[in-house]
Amino acid sequence: MKLYNTMSKRKEEFVPVEEGKVKMYVCGPTVYNFIHIGNARPMIVFDTVRRYFEYKGYDVNYVSNFTDVDDKIIKKAIEEGVSADEISKRYIAECKKDMEGMNIKPATKHPLATEEICGMVDMIGTLIEKGYAYEKNGTVYFRTRQFKDYGKLSHKNLDDLRSGNRSLLVSGEDEKEDPLDFVLWKPKKEGEPAWESPWCDGRPGWHIECSVMSKKYLGEQIDIHAGGEDLVFPHHENEIAQSEAANGKEFAKYWMHNAFLNIDNRKMSKSLGNFRTVREISEQYDLQVLRFFMLSAHYRSPLNFSADLMEASKNGLERIVNAAANLKYIMENAAAAEMTDAEKEALEKTQEYVKAFEDAMDDDFNTADAIAAVFDLVKYANTTAKAEVSSKEYAKALLDLLVKLTDVLGLIVDKKEELLAEDIEALIAERQAARKEKNFARADAIRNELLEKGIILEDTREGVKWKKA
Repeated sequence: MKLYNTMSKRKEEFVPVEEGKVKMYVCGPTVYNFIHIGNARPMIVFDTVRRYFEYKGYDVNYVSNFTDVDDKIIKKAIEEGVSADEISKRYIAECKKDMEGMNIKPATKHPLATEEICGMVDMIGTLIEKGYAYEKNGTVYFRTRQFKDYGKLSHKNLDDLRSGNRSLLVSGEDEKEDPLDFVLWKPKKEGEPAWESPWCDGRPGWHIECSVMSKKYLGEQIDIHAGGEDLVFPHHENEIAQSEAANGKEFAKYWMHNAFLNIDNRKMSKSLGNFRTVREISEQYDLQVLRFFMLSAHYRSPLNFSADLMEASKNGLERIVNAAANLKYIMENAAAAEMTDAEKEALEKTQEYVKAFEDAMDDDFNTADAIAAVFDLVKYANTTAKAEVSSKEYAKALLDLLVKLTDVLGLIVDKKEELLAEDIEALIAERQAARKEKNFARADAIRNELLEKGIILEDTREGVKWKKA
């Protein structure tokens, strides 16, 4: 398996730090509003990377944080007259809803910056002790020039650099030893959340949180650190400096970055009026369509979002879902149970599509070519599996294979039959009637039938209530 390493600017054979295991850290969103589709791309891409490692038999420890203390969160809290904690908790919950809609697996751990302050204070203290950081009037800075390898990820010359494009201005900014030094800890301002530290009551800079959380949950050296290409500099560059200065060893073996997402061939921004949240997209499309769209191009290629491309993605996904539904229909109406010799031979041919799929994913996670292999399998299934001719075993084998490959991509193609609200109410009424007639076997059967379809019944004083599992 080869992946493109931003550090070396070439594809490298993947060799894990620890055999059979993958330690992977992905920078998560700052939670001050609904996530936008630019946030969605790395979420979907690296969830797919994780799924493929698991498909290959690796034990994956996947950590992705939520930045829940930040200038934008504080600004939003002041605007609404609530606490920063209330804002961050609200939008973490909303983010998780969107992630579920995109079928993104929960991380092994989703750490919160505000719960890791002690670790940040400890690492900053270590950096000061080692001479990599210094304090001026409560603000702690990292000595960028002290770290000799600074710039090795972004391939920038230190003398040509500025301190980055994210606002980190604090009181005492003009007291830096060097304009390139960046903030590790800053004093509190009126109305801001703050924590105790040896230097002042304040809060951490943005970069230190990921260094600390990665070390705590994955160890001093990890296999893969990933995120959007906008994070290469200064965020990931600063993470490397902090982590390697503090720990004395290489931070991450491989660095993966997805390319930018444009809207109708223009950069997404609120000023251009083309800003799209995942929640807004969910009002027009099943978020599985958004996922399919995101995977239809290689993750390192710029991707253009448009209505036409989303419609094409919807049609493409439907083609796969319809093939799965057709195979289920054949299974239910098959004349024979077991495969014929001809079907066994036909099934062996599907390994060509599996190989094409795996070859694509092994080549730096080329999901576009992997989807093409899935379409070839769909075409083959539609051609060789016929209602009332094919065996149940053959149709099931094709369906299982289709589900297995699409699950790697996080695409749900074996759709469970969803009950309408009126159907649920009708079954509840039938159950109540069965209970009155003391037909408890039928009543239990209805409860179990609903449970199998994801509906939980609750018997209350006000009557029977139901909810989705």
